[in-house]
Amino acid sequence: MTIEERLAALEARCRAAEDHLEILNLLNSYGPLVDSGWADEAPKLWQDGGSYNYGLPGGGSGRLEKDVLHTMYESEGHMGLVDSGCSHLTATPKITVEGDRASAVGYSFVVLREGERWYLWRAAINEWSLVRTADGWRIKDRFNRTLDGSRESHEIMRRVAAI
Repeated sequence: MTIEERLAALEARCRAAEDHLEILNLLNSYGPLVDSGWADEAPKLWQDGGSYNYGLPGGGSGRLEKDVLHTMYESEGHMGLVDSGCSHLTATPKITVEGDRASAVGYSFVVLREGERWYLWRAAINEWSLVRTADGWRIKDRFNRTLDGSRESHEIMRRVAAI
């Protein structure tokens, strides 16, 4: 292997490591932004035209486009969680990068405070589609389903084997 080939391989490995780290930092920024009530900053994690698809209690799903995410974060329900004390945790996902697109599959948890105790309020599986933009990696779509034993949540979990 020539020095040029070795250098090119090293550059590719460094780029892959930097992409993974940037994606981890992006996804792990979500919790502190939404838990602090910073409704205008959290949507900036998404690219323009991106969306958040989530399961509804009792079945069905909802989908919010990036331009209305701040409305959810400013809502009475969400701010009630923020004001009582909460933590949206993103577990380390499995990430696959292919050029300027990436996929990540992993768990998320919401921990709530009730008086002096903390408890796990919600556990979910997520699949993120990400794109590299001029401003760095951004979320294209987030698909989130509660870990309720449903076939749909199991199918998302199994996607970890595909990436």
